Amino acid sequence: MIDLKAIDELARKLTSLIPPGLKEAGADLEQNMKATLQAGLGKLDLVTREEFEVQRAVLLRTREKIDALERALQVLEARLATPPDSKN
Repeated sequence: MIDLKAIDELARKLTSLIPPGLKEAGADLEQNMKATLQAGLGKLDLVTREEFEVQRAVLLRTREKIDALERALQVLEARLATPPDSKN
């Protein structure tokens, strides 16, 4: 979901950049900028901060599991590479 407060603030900042001669149309321009920003951002494939953090945590757990598996594999490979003691 897009943060409407941030869009409003951005639209206000853009409106403040309008030359003084066009200030009469400022309210209309601000509404048009808000609508344009919302439409443009709505088309982007964005995720919420919460969704991002959940996926980040999943990725971190997965990375930890992969690291543990790699260490276990190294131990097993080392055992295979070492010849057994022959006591004949």
